[in-house]
Parts: sequence; structure tokens; C-alpha cells
Amino acid sequence: MTEQVEAARGQQSRGVGPVRPLPDRRAHELFEECARNAPSATAAVHRGTRWTYAELDAAADRVAGALLAAGLRPEGVVAVISQRSLDWLAAILGIFKAGGVYLPIDPAYPDERIAGLLRRSGSQLALVEDEVSARPIEAAAVHALPLTPAAAVEARPGRVPDQALAYIYFTSGSTGAPKGAACEHAGMLNHLLAKVDTFGLEPGTVVAQTASQCFDISLWQAIAPLIVGGSTVIIDPELMLDVPALLRLLAAENVGVLQLVPSYLDVIVTRLERGDRAPDSLRMLGVTGEAVSQQVLTRWFKQCPGVPVVNAYGATEASDDTTHEVIRTMADGDQVTVGVPIANVLVDVIGADGLPARDDTIGEITFSGVCVGRGYINDPERTAEAFGEDPVRPGLRRYRTGDYGHWLPDGRLRFVGRRDEQVKISGVRVEVGEVEAQLLRVPGVRSACVIVMPDGASKRLAGFYTAASPIPAVRDLLAELLPLQLVPRTLRWLPELPLTDNAKVDKRALADLETNSASGNSLTPPQTATERRIATAWAEVLGLPLDEVGRNDDFFAHGGGSLAGVRLVVQLGGLISLVDLMAHPVLADLAAAADGADGGDSPLLQALSVPDHATVALVCVPYEAGNALNFEAMARALAASDVAVYAVELPGHDVARPDDELVGLDRIAGRLSQEILDRIEIPVALWGHGAGVALALETGRSLQAAGTPPRHLFLAAAEQREPTGREPADPDSADVGAWLRDAGALTDVDQWRSTRGELIERAYLHDLGEAERYLAALAGTLDLPATIITIPRAPGESDVAARCAAVLPAARITRFEDAGRYLVRSHPAAAADLVSATIAATEEGGTR
Repeated sequence: MTEQVEAARGQQSRGVGPVRPLPDRRAHELFEECARNAPSATAAVHRGTRWTYAELDAAADRVAGALLAAGLRPEGVVAVISQRSLDWLAAILGIFKAGGVYLPIDPAYPDERIAGLLRRSGSQLALVEDEVSARPIEAAAVHALPLTPAAAVEARPGRVPDQALAYIYFTSGSTGAPKGAACEHAGMLNHLLAKVDTFGLEPGTVVAQTASQCFDISLWQAIAPLIVGGSTVIIDPELMLDVPALLRLLAAENVGVLQLVPSYLDVIVTRLERGDRAPDSLRMLGVTGEAVSQQVLTRWFKQCPGVPVVNAYGATEASDDTTHEVIRTMADGDQVTVGVPIANVLVDVIGADGLPARDDTIGEITFSGVCVGRGYINDPERTAEAFGEDPVRPGLRRYRTGDYGHWLPDGRLRFVGRRDEQVKISGVRVEVGEVEAQLLRVPGVRSACVIVMPDGASKRLAGFYTAASPIPAVRDLLAELLPLQLVPRTLRWLPELPLTDNAKVDKRALADLETNSASGNSLTPPQTATERRIATAWAEVLGLPLDEVGRNDDFFAHGGGSLAGVRLVVQLGGLISLVDLMAHPVLADLAAAADGADGGDSPLLQALSVPDHATVALVCVPYEAGNALNFEAMARALAASDVAVYAVELPGHDVARPDDELVGLDRIAGRLSQEILDRIEIPVALWGHGAGVALALETGRSLQAAGTPPRHLFLAAAEQREPTGREPADPDSADVGAWLRDAGALTDVDQWRSTRGELIERAYLHDLGEAERYLAALAGTLDLPATIITIPRAPGESDVAARCAAVLPAARITRFEDAGRYLVRSHPAAAADLVSATIAATEEGGTR
């Protein structure tokens, strides 16, 4: 073995980053130098509020003083349970100043997860923003402090060693319990300085802080500009869902550096191709977090030829990114690599013996050097699996990534795929990343994802891609690039790939889609003329071959969502309605309903998800101009729980029935209450959203008067809109529909103006008017358990939540800081978690 090690040492011609001595100061000390040198310079911006270096430094000092006064010991873990804000930024710096360890936790997490992370990390203290529940913090026996200390406390923090622990980031925990990667100050500073070098950060450079606080790239986006005199602009998640608004903000704030995950870059490029404009201030774009395709880079350079792209690769366990590739052009045939190691980082591609392999050999990627963290906090077993001493360079820690790659002749590293994405197909070992890369080479494919699915005792591949429209010959085109046995058995076109909260491709959602689609493999062809007509439209809307649509197929199980549902209704020219589709998602049943339609009143309640074991039914009332399908994503997220989901389809809101009468709130509340009593036999909870809060409240009153009070009321985003600069100047104009669509309430469909425009505008004005009238007269109290879900109020919005709280003395208030008004569409999983946790606690008698 010694001879092998010596031989490996002799061939280390690649993977060695430049050697650069680190300054004898920590990152927060470099920030303090900038604050002394330019105290009045802008350091950070959020929602229009600007803090100077002096203001941010003073706020961080207050945090440090409060932590030390509370007994923080060196390397004591401090959880920050907060959304991203200027106070969040001050908290990070304050923890570093006090010698503590930063641990970000999303306050939207379920209480049980928050408590578990606090316990696993051994947290000593927690900095908590207002309205965060105290239950998980108390359950973990952690002392809580306000995120913003009331006053300065005299404290003299000691010098922080460079090998001291700086932060902990927990992985998503997709397999097993979450792992808390713990990294030191030296590794963090080394990475920050690499970003300074590669992106050319200097005094005055503005960096967009786009990533979730629980995603490790958020740290460099926030801190790197502050160690050289630049500034950071914190961008809220709801703005990331509104690309035109995001581009306007980037331009207004003169942002020079922007980093995105490739999935979201594809969204940005698509908008640019449709006529939106990239900010003139943008100097460099970064991509990280997942593999970026040659196609999306080619499209980017066509839109922004003068803006280089930095493709970064690394691991949370190794202080974030460890290699950088600066890409300035992308031609057909160019390979996308992850570049070369940053300073003070050593990268190896190792073979089965754990030693560096030959240059052109695919092997496991490892990192050594100052970047490698200590391991997983309080988790010695999993630390031992991934971390150890570098056998070639004694004394250095090494981290095994589980990723596979190989060196190119020019010394750049090419990422191939994850170790857990290797699979044998027909006896051939396949790298899923390679199949995905070839799918991206098919002309017209914009983005793609390939996943491994079980297939009896074996496995198979399933591919998904986005393009302007389905590509009829996609299988044949891919077969020209791959051996036939490597072509995924299924290749499905999607309008867009589903994304997680961190904007990465949601592979779980794709697996669920594939599972549901595969369950109908032995299909029965459509039999009647109506079935064939619906099947033809169905196939076109979902991008499926017509012979893959059977009469027993479920529209939503085949990937249909709210947008696709509206498109199907429009495509069929009034043959069916949204109500029909939700009540009869199976093709044969839908055709029978269409054939037997009598034109009478449709039921208000539409069943979206009704598990056999459901113990509570959640009845959801949509926001202004909304419909029942707005809750389809939340229903999917609750499908495995004990909560059934019904949504209300209000008269006059269905695109297929534009002549239906709009009904006043008082009348509709009576109808809805009676229908609940007649149809639902288990306890009921109510969710009112936006203008739907009023109808939910009145329905709750009515059910209580009938002797069957709802188990719980959820009132979400109740703030009432008053005229603002973002709304259409004339609320009676056609601008209402377009404004709603741009705001995220609706999704664009074909024939928008002619088919939906007038109906949407009429329903929007009606719903807001009815809600305003009802809420203005709200009086008395309602003795019902309730949760009021608030969001950041925009200028000109009235505080209806306070009025609701006055009427519901038993209510608790929870805040979705990063969610916009249409949170059931933008954050369905978080909304579902809140519902299930609240109802579970109610059933246990632990909370109202």
C-alpha cells in the first residue's frame, strides 16, 4: 500500500489550487475594517431599507453583547430562527463576533423539525424573530433571545481562532435524519476570498442575496461583499417567483453579481427570450447547486453576450464551493465543466482503492485542505463514513463527496453524477448524469431531469424535459446519442420542471408523477365520441402521445395541475367546466358528466384529496377571482396525511360558465354551510384565503350556530388591497386580469383575453367588494380555535388580520415572512405542514 501511496503522490499534477496565505483576521474582522474605513457606505438593502456599514456594525455589536451577556461560550451554537432580513444579517455577524456558531433554521419548519435540529446541534441559544412559536424552543430546552436586542450590552468578546467552528448547515435529510455539516472560520474565509477573486468584488460592488438562509450559498452572498466594502441586496422568495419584478429590482439596485441554481436560470432565460431585459449593471452570473446544461448557457449568452457565467461546484461539508469555471462563451460541442480548484483546495478523483486515479478515469471526487469541515455535528458514525485523513497528504482532512467525475486533458474537472445515481440497466452500469446530459443535447430541449425508478426487482430510467412544445421524435433523437438500452423507458414533456423551495429540481415530485402515470399502463382506449374528443385535448395539453391516454386515466395523476386544467377546459370550448374536471378527473367519468350535463346548479365543494383514513376535512375558500384548483398543490402535499381537502368553486368563477351569476356572500355562506353538513361526515376545518377569509368566517359562524362548529379556522393573507402603484390604474379595465396573472394569482393560458379576461375582472371586483363590506361590519367575538396567517403587508394594504384577531380571541398568529399573497401556490408544502401540525395538535388537545 505504501508503494501505491508513493505512486499516487508522484502523479498529483492536477487538482491543486493556488497556494495563498490567509489573512490573520476572521471574516467579521475584515467587515469591521470596512466599517471603520467607510462607515457611511451602504452595506445592505432589504425592501427599500438601507443600512450603512456603521449601522450594520452597531446592530451586530448589540447581538454579540446580548449573546455574551446570556452566557454564550466559545463555539456555543446559536440558532437563528428567522427569515432573511437586515436583522438576520446582523445576527450572523454578531454570532461570529461573539465566538459562537451560526445555525440557520427556517421558522416555517414544523415545530417537531425545529426542536429536532436544536437538539441534534446542541444549540445553547436561539435568536428568534417575532411571532415564532416558543413551543419547539422550549421543548429543546434552549434559551431564546429576541433577534433584535432592545439595547446595547457592554461586552468584550475574545479573539476568535481561525480553527474555531463558524457555522452549521443541515442537509435536507432526503435519506435518513438531517446531517449538520460543521465548518470552521478558516474554511469559510478561504471560500469568501475565492468569491471575491473570481467575481471581482470590490468597494461598491452590489451582490444579490437570493438563496434561502438554510442553503449554504446564502452565506457568501451575504458576507463576501461586506469584507471588501461592497453591499448585499436581500431578495425575498416571493420576488423570485415574479421574474419581471426581480429584473426590475436588480436594475434599480445596480446589482452587479447574481447567483442562481440552473433550474431557475432556465426560467430567467425564457423570460429574456420573451422580451424582458437583463439589468445593464449585471457584470457576472453564478450558477451552482446542480449541473448546468450547455443548452441553457448557450441561450444565456445569446441574450447576455457580455456577462460571463461562473459555474461553481462544491459541498456544504467543504465550506461550500471548491472549484470555479469562468465561462465567457458557449459553442456547440463545448463541454461544461466545473473548472479548477480554488486557492488552498486540493481536489482528487479517486479509484476503488481510495487513491488518486489516472487522469482520464472516472472516479469519486474528494476534497482536502483548509476547506474541509469537521464533519457532522454530534454524528460520529456518519462523519466517519465521509471524512478521514488524506492518505496521500498526511495531516489533512479529506471529504468524500459521493460524486463522480474525471479530469480533462486541460486540467479541468468534469462532473459526471452522484454515486447514488448509478444504476445497472440490462447489466450495463449507467451514470444517470450522462443520460441527462445527452437528453439536453436533443435539439429544442431546454431543461431535463432523469430519475431512477423501481421496476419489479430491477430498475429503470424515467426522463422529463421542457421545451417550447412536446418533441414528437424525442425518443428517436435521444437514441441517436445513446445505446438503446440507456434511453429512458418514459420521456415526458412538462411545461416546466417542478422545483423545491431552494429552486432545485424536485425529483420527489417527478417520481410521484412517474409512479402515478405508470399505474395506468394497462389502459383501455377511449370508447365514445366524447371520450375521444376529451382524450385528444388531454393528450395535447399534457404533451402525451394520444395512445397513452386511456379512459380510466386520472387527469391529475398524469401530471395535470391548475394551469393544465384551465387549458383543457379552454381547449374543449365549454364542453366541460373546472367543476366537472375536479369532480370527475377520470376520463370516462368526465365524458359521462359532459354527456349528461343538465345545466343545473353545480356543487360548491370539490374534492381534491380524500384519503380513506382521513379524520378531518379541510374546506378551502379561494382568494379573489380564484377557483378550487388554486388549492390543488396544497392538497397534493396533504394527500398522505389524515386531512381530506375540499375546495370551494364559487358561482360565476368558472371559465366554462362565463354567464353564471355571481352570488353574494350571505347567500353563498348559507349554501356552503348546508353542503358541508350534508356531504362531510368527519370534523371540518376551514381555510379562507384573501377575500375568501370573509366567507370562511361567516361559514364558521353558521356551522357553529348549527351546533357543529369547525375544528379550526385558518385565515390566510387577509390584508385587503387598496389602490397602490402596482395595481391597475382603472380597476374596471382589462388590466385587472393581467395584473393578477403577473402577481402570481393566476397562470397564463391560451386565449387569455377572449376567454378569461372579462370573467376574471368581474369576479375579482365582486369578491373584494363582498369581503370589504363584510369585514368592515365585523363585530362581536367568535369562540373558535383559529390560526391567522399573515404575510408582509405592502403599502396601501389594510390590516385585516388585526380585525380578525379581535373577533377571534382564541386565535394565534403565524407569519409567512418569505411568502406572498398567493402562498398556497408558491409555498404549498409549508402551508400543508402548518395545517397538518395544527390539526394534529388540536386532536391531541395540546393547542387550540
